[in-house]
Amino acid sequence: MWVALTSLAAGLFTVLASVPASAAVACTVDYTTNDWGSGFTGNVKITNSGDAWTSWNLGFTFPGNQRISQGWSANWTQSGTSVTATNLNWNGSLSNGQSTNIGFNATYSGTNAKPASFTVNGVTCNGGSTPGNQAPTVSLTSPTAGQTFTAPATVNLAATAADADGTVAKVDFYNGTTLLGTDTTAPYTYSWTGVAAGSYSLTARATDNAGAATTSTPVGITVSGTTTSTIVVSPATLVVPEGGTASYTVRLSRAPTANVTVATAKATGGDANLTVQTGASLTFTPANWNTAQNVVIAAAEDTDTTAGTATFNSTASGWTSGSLTATEADNDGTGGNNEYINRFTTMYNKLHDPANGYYSPEGVPYHSVETLMVEAPDHGHETTSEAFSYMLWLEAVYGQVTGTWTRFNEAWATMERYIIPATADQPTNASYNPSKPATYAGEWDDIRQYPSRLDSNVSVGVDPIAGELQSAYGTRDIYGMHWLLDVDNTYGYGRCGDGTTKPAYINTYQRGPEESVFETVPQPSCDTFAFGGPNGYLDLFTGDSSYARQWKYTNAPDADARAVQAAYWAHTWATAQGKASQISATVAKAAKMGDYLRYSMYDKYFKKQGCTSTSCAAGTGKDSSAYLMSWYYAWGGAYDTSAGWAWRIGASHNHSGYQNPLAAWALSNVDALKPKGATAVADWSTSLTRQLEFYRWLQSSEGAIAGGATNSWQGHYATPPAGTPTFYGMAYDWQPVYHDPPSNQWFGFQAWSMERVAEYYYATGNASAKAILDKWVAWASANTTVSASGAIRMPSTLRWTGQPDTWNASNPGSNAGLHVTIADYTNDVGVAGAYAKVLMYYAAKAGNTAARDLAKSILDGIWANNQDARGVSVPETKADYNRLDDPIYIPAGWTGEMPNGDAINSNSTFISIRSFYRNDPDWPKVQAYLNGTGPAPTFNYHRYWAQVDVAVALAEYGRLFP
Repeated sequence: MWVALTSLAAGLFTVLASVPASAAVACTVDYTTNDWGSGFTGNVKITNSGDAWTSWNLGFTFPGNQRISQGWSANWTQSGTSVTATNLNWNGSLSNGQSTNIGFNATYSGTNAKPASFTVNGVTCNGGSTPGNQAPTVSLTSPTAGQTFTAPATVNLAATAADADGTVAKVDFYNGTTLLGTDTTAPYTYSWTGVAAGSYSLTARATDNAGAATTSTPVGITVSGTTTSTIVVSPATLVVPEGGTASYTVRLSRAPTANVTVATAKATGGDANLTVQTGASLTFTPANWNTAQNVVIAAAEDTDTTAGTATFNSTASGWTSGSLTATEADNDGTGGNNEYINRFTTMYNKLHDPANGYYSPEGVPYHSVETLMVEAPDHGHETTSEAFSYMLWLEAVYGQVTGTWTRFNEAWATMERYIIPATADQPTNASYNPSKPATYAGEWDDIRQYPSRLDSNVSVGVDPIAGELQSAYGTRDIYGMHWLLDVDNTYGYGRCGDGTTKPAYINTYQRGPEESVFETVPQPSCDTFAFGGPNGYLDLFTGDSSYARQWKYTNAPDADARAVQAAYWAHTWATAQGKASQISATVAKAAKMGDYLRYSMYDKYFKKQGCTSTSCAAGTGKDSSAYLMSWYYAWGGAYDTSAGWAWRIGASHNHSGYQNPLAAWALSNVDALKPKGATAVADWSTSLTRQLEFYRWLQSSEGAIAGGATNSWQGHYATPPAGTPTFYGMAYDWQPVYHDPPSNQWFGFQAWSMERVAEYYYATGNASAKAILDKWVAWASANTTVSASGAIRMPSTLRWTGQPDTWNASNPGSNAGLHVTIADYTNDVGVAGAYAKVLMYYAAKAGNTAARDLAKSILDGIWANNQDARGVSVPETKADYNRLDDPIYIPAGWTGEMPNGDAINSNSTFISIRSFYRNDPDWPKVQAYLNGTGPAPTFNYHRYWAQVDVAVALAEYGRLFP
């Protein structure tokens, strides 16, 4: 679905002075090769088994005529047969037990014998000293990543280990750099007892009979409680609705020897309206010390418009106190005064309770609380730019309800820190040439046509906005979110091949519309060839004569637009509170993001609109813009700063579900959100009109919105079938971008996109938006029921027949031949939240009481039937998980390895290159299903976006209908 990559050869050797040896150096070097006859890739793993290093210098001697042509993750030099590699600035510091992976490509003739020995900082290492010896493999199977224990804990460690050319001599178990224990016989286990509270990183290290060693991927666990006497409160912050209550929990960190009475009282200086209602005195015994008890905080009704705060301290003699900060959600200003605001505060508190697991230690929102999750992300503890945009929306509503805006600013800062690539993450943008944005590579329906060959003979247009963006912001860097993060570094790529830094930029889809999530090969966004095959993962996707290490990022425009949307509401609400200055700097960043978001308007290779062959005309300016928000834009370049190349592409495929007229209107009409780019305001003004026309063109006879249009039929500028209707030259496509499953069969895209239209209509009263909504709301409402008990039944899977009329802006057709039917129905809570927002914004502006009442019944139904301790959810039966052992396409002869050692070859499957899933606590019922001995597994998922959609819907209903 994503990028065609430009690949150029690049020199990278840098000569640096040798690093002097330090005392107590001890090391292991594991050396393996992937050989292809006249050349090979050398993979080198350096492990520190002694005192900590601040830098390292690896030395070895080739026994033959091997000659390094390219290296990565180190500064490589070769003189004759002698080779030296020194650390880069990000991988020089290694503590005991820590490793770094480096590598190179080399040529040779004759025999490719391995070096006899290796030195680090002048000291001979014990690993890899046997020529030809292969290092063992090892994986920590217990505990599992993210598992929690209660102090004093017993943690049972277990590992599997094997050695292809020898035997496993021992397996050592480590907590960070501390050796816990050793086992010399399989099964390899160790019981770690009396573990105090804290966060721990556990590894298993296998050593073979020749001295080579391998360390497993780290597994992070948490032990709650402490050996010290502490009063534990959770969460640390709480929102309390004025006139209502909210609760938090208190427990002890360890078992007391006698009963302990914990008193909770407000610190001096706090808001007088906030008081302890119940739980001011709680008794804990040696038996129930770890059972959480509730403290209930009440916020009294008053007539002021101040959202006050207060700190509540829980104390006991001889115990370290715990504290909580409560914030009143004032109902006398713009917040409203009703049950729905109170429900929002309940949801908000659940989302921010660390015990519920929505955020990583870095404050990054996970895609879902649950880890075993395969949909668009292929793991629940990945995250998307979508989740970050929802985090902004949540905190904007929090600001509206409480009048406190620090959390909105902090959310944007977290987004900027972790999912907007920094200059160091996109280092060669200065070499970008707007006259030659990228080299063409076609997209193909058949995944077996990948890697797709780069073809410099196909004309590529000019990038018309690069110059004005650089003029406006003084940099060639792109200010946009990459779409996918491995938050916990589950795969083990780390930052640019370092293997450890998290969160880590990754990508998945890249091989045409038929590549489902079950057929993807995850790869690092910064491919230094440290993992995968000889060329990393690049030659799975694009075919070239040579490959260079490179970075590459892909933007999901709907997420960036949602961030702008959230910023608009934050600005609107903060202005009403007289607090616009508190978020003005953040809103300005949203305007900047909107400036770069214009790349999503352009054809993938900047060709003119209406292109039907690879020989069609290249764009020379704005004639390559569809003025719609396409499925992505992408950018990349050489990893080596001396290489001197970078690229950018748009996308030719436009999906109805990605449009955002509210964002387009804000970027072209709201002064605080107008971008600095010279033509940005005009572009977004044109886009606003074009998006509304697009919806009108795609609206079926019944009212639902069909898929979209493309400027590159089948992804390689093929000629569309005769009779295909067009929209400003682009061909109609009922399933643009991806086909497995079809991209526009999910009702959620209807709810998401119409919600934005409804917000735009609510903000402006635009007649075109109202006409679209009149028809859509009638269709959706007629096919939705909410029973007396609150059970929700709304459309789920849609089927499409026919096609729209060719667009005529002056006389639009009726689309009498375009139809939708509903294949099945759902009660999905996230979609229901988004759907309710469509109805309520429309109802608030149009005065439609039926739409208002349906929105209310949906929200009431969720509240009555779908609440749980973590938020809201419904049981989901995942029959599609029968594809977890489906084969993935790997070209014949291509071999490589995932960071954890999983083999990648023509026999690979989804699960074989993700073996870590077999250690997930939810895996047994999936395995039973795959074995045919159990039913399709059922889960109650807690997707972050779904929780926020419901929370925001509740707050907005309370605001719109107070």
